[in-house]
Amino acid sequence: MDRRSFNRGGTGLLAGLAGLFASSAKADTPSKAHRIVFQVSGGDTGVMALVLNNAKNALDYYNERHEPVQIEIVAFGPGYSMLRDSSPVRGRIAEMRQKFPSIVFSACQNSRRAVAHEEGKKIEEIVELPEATDVPAGVVRVNELQEEGWSYIRP
Repeated sequence: MDRRSFNRGGTGLLAGLAGLFASSAKADTPSKAHRIVFQVSGGDTGVMALVLNNAKNALDYYNERHEPVQIEIVAFGPGYSMLRDSSPVRGRIAEMRQKFPSIVFSACQNSRRAVAHEEGKKIEEIVELPEATDVPAGVVRVNELQEEGWSYIRP
């Protein structure tokens, strides 16, 4: 075997070993958290169900791969009805929170005030689901999360 043949073979061997070590190091490096914010701004029950389906699918996908994931669903405008005690998807929300305790359901307080005004009630009389987390303004919350690098989904 001449020197050129050895160098070609040696270079291939070294490249292969380097690739092996690189993939091994990559497997040991914790992956960056996947962060997804879903917007619900319409009162359509089908859209609410779609958002919950998409959130569950993402959570299942990343959890099966042992990759960190954060999901926040922000409801505002007509979509605020998703997080009221009369929510058409209240059972699904309770199930999801039980299965995925880290999921956040953000309820826009501007929308809550608007609903209270429309219904002639005090804001405290607009009862939210126990899973709801109050945020001052839904659209601002979505913007803040995007500025922090979260992926934005609006079905």
